[in-house]
Amino acid sequence: MSEYRSGLGWDVHRLAPGRPLILGGITIPSELGLEGHSDADVLAHAITDALLGAAALGDIGLHFPDSDPRWKGADSLRFLAHARELVEQRGFRVVHVDSTVILERPKLKDYRLAIREKLAATLGLALDRVSVKFKTAENVGPVGEGRSAEAQAIVTVERA
Repeated sequence: MSEYRSGLGWDVHRLAPGRPLILGGITIPSELGLEGHSDADVLAHAITDALLGAAALGDIGLHFPDSDPRWKGADSLRFLAHARELVEQRGFRVVHVDSTVILERPKLKDYRLAIREKLAATLGLALDRVSVKFKTAENVGPVGEGRSAEAQAIVTVERA
């Protein structure tokens, strides 16, 4: 009998000039990028947290603290790959990822396939097991005012 678990992830970063906008490992042309200790990829961070949560392994800050200089400017796909390895070491395999990026601008629809492909490759999944959706905040709150970006993710893992 299989055991299934789900994990939920969420992240937020401020938008700032002079920083790249990286989502799911893909650099998006933009005047503003995400501010953070690493590359601040909110989507990769949310999925990383969801994976860690599914296996009851804490959160991204436990494994990659922003007080550690090793992670300054780090590619967040490294965090995602490491979380996948930890989940697999616990006897689970990733079955599905569903995620949402909330960002007022730029529009992201033209980058959906590239982001899905990069995430699928990092997680060792078929493309049809990785969902990425884009929403705006309808000009409400920090995201809607163009001051930040958020991402949410839920993952399903299975232990056979």
